[in-house]
Amino acid sequence: MEIQEIEKRVKKVVSQVLNVPEDTIKQGSRFVEDLGAESIQSLELVAGFESEFDISMEEDAALNIKTVEKAIEFIKKYVDAK
Repeated sequence: MEIQEIEKRVKKVVSQVLNVPEDTIKQGSRFVEDLGAESIQSLELVAGFESEFDISMEEDAALNIKTVEKAIEFIKKYVDAK
């Protein structure tokens, strides 16, 4: 899967979970500081990414991801390994 497709789908999930417009989500956006994510929403983001990409992520590692860009890179590894 192309990185641009992953980015588009990551932004869609982030927009839905955090209730922010997709066009305000940048690669460098930080989930907590820039997008206002609360701790429960971090779990919802992981679940949303797993559902969107049909993958199972290692939860502790996933919860340590702080930016949209890092989430895209992290998910790409899982998608590529499928």
